[in-house]
Amino acid sequence: MIRAKNHLRILLPALLAASFIAFSGAADAAALEQFRSFVGTTKAARGEFTQRQLKNVDGAQKASNAASGSFVFARPGKFIWTYQKPYEQLLQADGEKLYIYDKDLNQVTVKSLGDALGSSPAAILFGSNDLEKNFTLKEAGTRDGLEWLEATPKAKDTTFERISIGLRDGLPQAMELRDTFGQVSQLSFSKFEKNPQIGANQFKFTVPKGADVFQQ
Repeated sequence: MIRAKNHLRILLPALLAASFIAFSGAADAAALEQFRSFVGTTKAARGEFTQRQLKNVDGAQKASNAASGSFVFARPGKFIWTYQKPYEQLLQADGEKLYIYDKDLNQVTVKSLGDALGSSPAAILFGSNDLEKNFTLKEAGTRDGLEWLEATPKAKDTTFERISIGLRDGLPQAMELRDTFGQVSQLSFSKFEKNPQIGANQFKFTVPKGADVFQQ
């Protein structure tokens, strides 16, 4: 059990790392065109995700067991990303701070959101509309029936080397995050709802009763 939980924690940076993208546009539009349309029209969204990590083992890529859960976000900098399987963990941001809650440990870690979104994959979803300030964007062709967009962070100190986003029918279907060590995290999305009604206090985090809180 401890070993599995450690693996899940490895997946968490891939969210904030983290993440999923929503696009609008014609079904046959190129990925970059859909992406720019998304930036201008999607202010909030919710849906479900699955996530796997790929590792090179003896010269072959091996996928981890899938983690899955749900998400909701509102630009800029507000989101709730919930892992439901194999263990319950929560990442939540209110626009100023990021809260990471481990249910089994009943422990909350609090970080300043600050400029952390700038050149991270999360900026594509949670950040402002000025994404091309922090990423170099280009078409990446068609693969597995999806139109792909490649986003390369301009900053040199980012954890991620490249982010690929696969689209079909104007919606995200997949996302691949390649880190500087060559590891790849794959995400797929479903039940995507664009611009739903979201309550004003939805992203306010309440510390669970008895939880230990650590500030970073």
